Amino acid sequence: MKTSKNIIIAILVLLSCSCKKFLETTPTNFISPDANLSSAKAARAYANGAYQYLQGFLASQDGSYGGNVYNLMEFLTGKANSDLGQTGFINFQNLNYNYTSFYFDTWWRQLYLGVGSCNLALENIPRINAITDADKANMLAEAHTLRALFYFHLVRMYGAVPMVTQVPTNLNLNLSRTDAKKIYDSIIIPDLTTAAQSTLPWADNTGKVSMGFVQSLLADVYLTYAGAAINGGSQYYALSAAASKAVITSGSYSLFQNYTDMNNPQNKNGGEFIFQVQYAASVPSPNPLTPLLIPNFSGISQYADEYGSVYPTPQFIASFAPGDKRIQERQFFYTKYKKLNSPDTVVFRGPYIYKYFDSTAVVSTAKSDLNYTLYRLADVYLLYAEASNRAEGAPNADAKNYVNLIRQRANLGPIPDGISQTDFEHEVWLERYFELCFENKMWFDMIRTRKVHNDITGNWDDFVGHTTVYNATFAQKNLLFPVPKLEIDVNPNLLPNNPGF
Repeated sequence: MKTSKNIIIAILVLLSCSCKKFLETTPTNFISPDANLSSAKAARAYANGAYQYLQGFLASQDGSYGGNVYNLMEFLTGKANSDLGQTGFINFQNLNYNYTSFYFDTWWRQLYLGVGSCNLALENIPRINAITDADKANMLAEAHTLRALFYFHLVRMYGAVPMVTQVPTNLNLNLSRTDAKKIYDSIIIPDLTTAAQSTLPWADNTGKVSMGFVQSLLADVYLTYAGAAINGGSQYYALSAAASKAVITSGSYSLFQNYTDMNNPQNKNGGEFIFQVQYAASVPSPNPLTPLLIPNFSGISQYADEYGSVYPTPQFIASFAPGDKRIQERQFFYTKYKKLNSPDTVVFRGPYIYKYFDSTAVVSTAKSDLNYTLYRLADVYLLYAEASNRAEGAPNADAKNYVNLIRQRANLGPIPDGISQTDFEHEVWLERYFELCFENKMWFDMIRTRKVHNDITGNWDDFVGHTTVYNATFAQKNLLFPVPKLEIDVNPNLLPNNPGF
């Protein structure tokens, strides 16, 4: 089975990975065949290996110029466009994709490679006695949390998937798919509740898993588990609210004063950022999003390729409230920039995404030093607001305050007093759309809530039956991705595929 092969590949790669800096992709030290695998360094190497495939969240797509798995999660929302036909955009614009389309196989492969590296750490760290019990528990907490993250993406994307919790010993494992709810109950939630019992610090400015990330992910998992895909029970809204509130009240994170603080590499792993995928211009893996999102052939940068792979539709931009700072020039978007080596200014056809714009990389190095954010405090504020509103039947004072803090930064007024539970929920959903746009969050919100904001009418449409600005209509089959043909070809036990594929 290809999944098993991917996991075994992950094991082989890990055994040659660095013991010094987990974010480096080119190792400076190796675990040699005669190394002491019971040492403290070996334990740290196993734990570090669990981080290796986080960069799979921005993996390039073979055979696609400008293609990156990031694209998929934005193309499908119907609120993005692309300058490139080579990205496969037309198939997602029209919702005509199938199990051979771009990105589905790359996402699957990268996520299972991540699972494999975590399983290796979880199997081997307990055998090492050269570290204290507390250090061992914290390293295991890191691996448990990352495995939960990888599986959380797998079940939201594909539904039922193979459940792999041990290191395979051979390639003769044609595993069948396991129901998504069982994956939550057997892996995702137990992994995170185990990690929550550790003594991890609430924040970690080196980029490792922190208690803040554990609880943020747990809040997201519980909110999703309570929602439409699983319908796990209303008690999970309260659990989600408790997890997000713990992050907020820890005092370890604070909103950036300016949106452009998120574009500053000096702010990596601090301030508003709770957990990020690590990139560095000084190693062979700079963040790929900066050139990916520069307008195609605009001539404003040192990059050899300016792709214009993803940018917002005019209808989405128009759905922001008048005066919203987030759509002002060089906040979340930009419409012009100085041409490289010229006094002229290039005016684009419309707004492009500025969130991942690294000015040093653009005008000088062509190597972006920005990290890629998976969770930040604004996200957790909104998770708490939505979950507590559901759990308590109305928005409490804290929930309204957290939403108002986000609106205040956007130069918007507070939400109305006496707002109803439903109207408040819609306001939270809308703030998630605007605040977290193009951070690969919107699609998951759509399938979790089964609702889509109609940028033309301002209504909240049912997901099934919503027609995008491209005149494509979401159907039941669009709630899950197809299991990739490349996986089915080597493992027919993955059949039947998801409905409609």
